[in-house]
Amino acid sequence: MTHDGATLRIGILTSGGDAQGMNAAVRAVVRTAISRGAEVFAIYEGYQGMIDGGDRIRRFSWEDVGSILNKGGTTIGTFRSMEFRERAGRLKAAKNLLLQGIDRIVVIGGDGSLSGLDLFKQEWSGLLEELVATGEINASIAADHPALMIAGLVGSIDNDLVGTDMTIGADSALHRIVNAIDDLASTAASHQRSFVVEVMGLALRLPRPHERHRRWL
Repeated sequence: MTHDGATLRIGILTSGGDAQGMNAAVRAVVRTAISRGAEVFAIYEGYQGMIDGGDRIRRFSWEDVGSILNKGGTTIGTFRSMEFRERAGRLKAAKNLLLQGIDRIVVIGGDGSLSGLDLFKQEWSGLLEELVATGEINASIAADHPALMIAGLVGSIDNDLVGTDMTIGADSALHRIVNAIDDLASTAASHQRSFVVEVMGLALRLPRPHERHRRWL
């Protein structure tokens, strides 16, 4: 609840490349927020859903995030929105959030997604002023939501953002890589050759038969 007794409304979206574990993060956010009395709205197709509004922003219940832990990717979709990179797109996004009474958002994504989130927060007051000036929203709505509260969860198989030991998706990706390398090692040993396998820009050299106990990553 807010200081004036209103129910908190939180938006959650996944953005950029999909990663294993995003569904678990969505589930955790939704159920934790609901258990604390907040209302949660899933924003479908990343930032583009925020811009499009309408049924792309849907209130989620406890049951809406049931049975999704075993699913890969993200059940609420993701999209690399070029429109959100422009101020006009962010203006539409702000309006659609305000129409739902949302001024808190959780974004699960990589560096670009979280950088866009930070910019959106910085511009929020200016966006509200413009929306009021053009008559898109009334002044009372803007007064009720003077600031945008944000939280970013790093979803990236690259594990390349500072501030977290393991990003969402990195552990699953590494397991897939290790399993694939173990399978290929049999072929390398059979032909007595070394293989070079490139994975997301990282080079891995398969060991020669007498070096099987070692891996390079």
